[in-house]
Amino acid sequence: MKFLSEASGRRLYYTINLVAGLAIFFFGYDQGMMGGVNTSPDYVRVMKLGYSTYEGPSEGYVVTITEPTRQGGIVSIYYFGTLLGCLMGGVLGDRYGSIWVLIGATLQCSAQNIAWMLCARVVNGIGTGYLNAIVPVWSAEVASHTSRGAFIASEFTLNIFGVVVAYWLEFALGYVGDGTTQVRWRFPIAFQIVPVLAFMNQSPRWLMKMGRVEEARTILGRLRSETGNVEDAGVIAEYEEIVVAVELEKEHAAGNSYLAMFLGWHDSDLHVARRVQLSIWLQIVQEWCGIAAITVYAPTIFAEAGYGARKSQWLSGLNDITYCLSTLLAVVTIDRLGRRIGLWWGAVGQGTSLILAGAFSRLLKDHPEKATEYGGAAALFVFTYTAIFGATWLTIPWVYPTETFPLYVRAKGNAWGVVGWSIGNGWLTLLNPVMFSSISENTLHVFGAINFLTIPMIWAFYPETANRTLEEMDHLFMSESPFVWEEEAYFRKWKEEGEPSVANKGAIKQQPEEIDIKVDESRKEKEAS
Repeated sequence: MKFLSEASGRRLYYTINLVAGLAIFFFGYDQGMMGGVNTSPDYVRVMKLGYSTYEGPSEGYVVTITEPTRQGGIVSIYYFGTLLGCLMGGVLGDRYGSIWVLIGATLQCSAQNIAWMLCARVVNGIGTGYLNAIVPVWSAEVASHTSRGAFIASEFTLNIFGVVVAYWLEFALGYVGDGTTQVRWRFPIAFQIVPVLAFMNQSPRWLMKMGRVEEARTILGRLRSETGNVEDAGVIAEYEEIVVAVELEKEHAAGNSYLAMFLGWHDSDLHVARRVQLSIWLQIVQEWCGIAAITVYAPTIFAEAGYGARKSQWLSGLNDITYCLSTLLAVVTIDRLGRRIGLWWGAVGQGTSLILAGAFSRLLKDHPEKATEYGGAAALFVFTYTAIFGATWLTIPWVYPTETFPLYVRAKGNAWGVVGWSIGNGWLTLLNPVMFSSISENTLHVFGAINFLTIPMIWAFYPETANRTLEEMDHLFMSESPFVWEEEAYFRKWKEEGEPSVANKGAIKQQPEEIDIKVDESRKEKEAS
């Protein structure tokens, strides 16, 4: 879908938000789909994961997994594909992402054995990795700095809506026939082809980087002005700020390969390698906060809490709806409270919820006569965890990498974040079945403890990015120290002195007034040509 050429202001802004949301919807649907597929008797039979038994009309067929490592491997290998796809997407853009998705979905829904399924999962993961690397960056670059977090957070409402759609579609298909048909798992996989990935306009910052200055000014005018006026004072100010940032980053463009970014070659004062590490670890820790267990294996958790198969499925579906609605709180708070506060209170709430859910699950096993009280309490804290995660840790680790990288490596920088997400997800979806099989409810205690360990990590190493322009991020990370208090002190000094960069370190030699003259002359030359 191409945007209408005359669209501008809020109309264009919200259209971009919707288109990006459709891509993120696919991502959520694709991720949530495997939860229902794993409970399909025919799928378990075809992939040789275990067996199913009929438990009567109220419960239907109940699946018993005898090969948890094999089951986890099918789920986790998808994230090896996302890892490959995000690295490819950071270089090539989103042009080929939908092709990989189409091929991968087709192969998955026609799989006849585990080897076939594993290959298809990798291919499908590559397509998702493309989208994960590109779409959040595109959203961040077209959003204003005061609403950038809310802009991306609102897209993740559609992401979790995709999880909800996947779950309830598969739940409904469980009533087709006797619940053992191939349709129960093949149709949901094929359905992911339906979301159409729309054509995305390039962002003003990317166009400026490519030297397409007039296009950049036009798009910026349409985004920031209801009339599309490129002479609007706010448009001119942001345009000139982007020009300065592009000039600064050109001097550091030698270090734009993935390896150079990771190792800090040619890094100079921008400290790109530091930003890479922050992005990777924030996404890895996001998964170790427990969401991979809750999303994919929620029916198992509710079964541990003492509920039957059908009731566990209903509770899992309601939990997904809670998850979706909680993302609306993130839209409201992510820019007002900031990234750091959101991560802090989220970690406390999530950690407490998981530890209590595990504790009540243990009490349920020790005191089966109190199944109603303890089972209900365990389920309640699973719901609480999901709601808090949706309002905090779901969105912030995705927003952060889109904000912190210089323009010349922004797509590749976000790809590094997706690498961390892929590692975290792949690792945990492989381990989760084994952990629940081996240590049962203590799995929740492990994840609960990790939530509390994230608090000092965020406090020491992750500076606040809310309500700062993308161009200001370079100055925030120019401090030689990786600690937040040093970075904030350096940034305040830069703001007070009004310097465009760390001139004393050689990044840019001109004084502020010289840069203003240079920007003005550049504008006049471009307009004349």
